[in-house]
Amino acid sequence: MKTALIVIDVQMALAHADASGEKRSCPEAEKNIASLMEKFRNSGDTVVHVHHHDTNPDYPFYPGTPGVVVQPFAAPLPDEAVVIKTTSSGFSGTELQSILQEAGVERTVLCGATANHCVESTTRSAADLGYQPIYAADAVWTYALTGPDGVTHTAEQIHSVSMATLEGELASVMPTKDILAM
Repeated sequence: MKTALIVIDVQMALAHADASGEKRSCPEAEKNIASLMEKFRNSGDTVVHVHHHDTNPDYPFYPGTPGVVVQPFAAPLPDEAVVIKTTSSGFSGTELQSILQEAGVERTVLCGATANHCVESTTRSAADLGYQPIYAADAVWTYALTGPDGVTHTAEQIHSVSMATLEGELASVMPTKDILAM
């Protein structure tokens, strides 16, 4: 089965959030993303990068700001497709589906940030489009959030809920070691 790796929003805005001390889940995510990229590249499989460009100039992902720059370890190679999105799903308003169709992709492995926003949204879209998504459980991360009710949820709680809502119904949730062994 032809499989593509989709690397989502691994950009400096998130490295800046980490450096500022924001509480995040999955500290090993970058190492695991790098391992997935190496495996897919070495096997000649499709790697697609999805980058967020926000339309609000006050947001850290706004084009032309330091936050929009790709983290060096996740830099695309010249022959790898890069999709620019302005919404949460990598499929919404982009050429991602066309890229996957042209490559004959039937299954996707999704990694990057954040677990409960853009990676989850893109995973849901991949499932809707029939791409048999695999959500790389330890190659994604997220941050703590406070809801409208004033309750603060830890990054680990949010990460866990994201995996729980996807597993089985929309995607296979797997650790990187199992994906690498496939």
